Amino acid sequence: MSTEILQSILLGAVQGVTEFFPVSSTAHLVLIPWALGWHGITDSMSFDIALHVGTLLALLLCFYKDWLDILLKKHKLLMLLVVATIPAAVAGKLLDKFVEETLRTPLVIAVSLIAGGVVMLYVERIGTKVKAIKDMDIYDCIIVGIAQAIAIIPGVSRSGITISAGLMLNITREEAARFSFIMSTPVVGGAALLHGVKLLHGKGTDFDLNVFLCGIAASFVVGLIAIKLLMVFFKKYSLVVFAYYRFVLAGVIVSLLWLKQ
Repeated sequence: MSTEILQSILLGAVQGVTEFFPVSSTAHLVLIPWALGWHGITDSMSFDIALHVGTLLALLLCFYKDWLDILLKKHKLLMLLVVATIPAAVAGKLLDKFVEETLRTPLVIAVSLIAGGVVMLYVERIGTKVKAIKDMDIYDCIIVGIAQAIAIIPGVSRSGITISAGLMLNITREEAARFSFIMSTPVVGGAALLHGVKLLHGKGTDFDLNVFLCGIAASFVVGLIAIKLLMVFFKKYSLVVFAYYRFVLAGVIVSLLWLKQ
């Protein structure tokens, strides 16, 4: 087994956990190769997106009943999801290149981790946590959608900021997490499609199909487990532990930056 395949499996497992845990998958996928000195196809945004395909499949498997209900029964939630998806779709289309070339740095990630952690602690204090998804209106979806668009910044965490937005709107943790995961499905799918087209047209990085497939498989399996664990976790526990983890990780990043100087 080649070194790159082992790296791919490890990063796929990391993606499976951190895509859903509110600690930023992109932060970990950028930081691990940086800290360990890995270079090559596993240290690229195209590989990052490939791993998101695995977690996308995990989302579809876990929430396929929700999607069937939304699509077949023409549930009002479909319109709300469309509204919530627009900001992230626009941000991804306009800022994708800028983010890849400019913001995927350890310092940006450290700042984003701290900012996101502060937001989590704040919303845990102010949110009443009484609303369900069925109680959401267009205003709520616009707010959560804007939060998801902000998650294009490495280190923010899509799940972290959208769940935080849900708590700010007084939605329960479990329902906020469910809406966050369902809402992320078309955005992650769209991003994977966009980068897949770039790869096919030679605008992305060179890649080894076996390496990518191993990473996708790892992120899929671990992602399934992570979703199940989180949906149980949020029935009883808060975001506080994740906020403090973000602070610790930011401290580690700053320390490594200082040591590498």
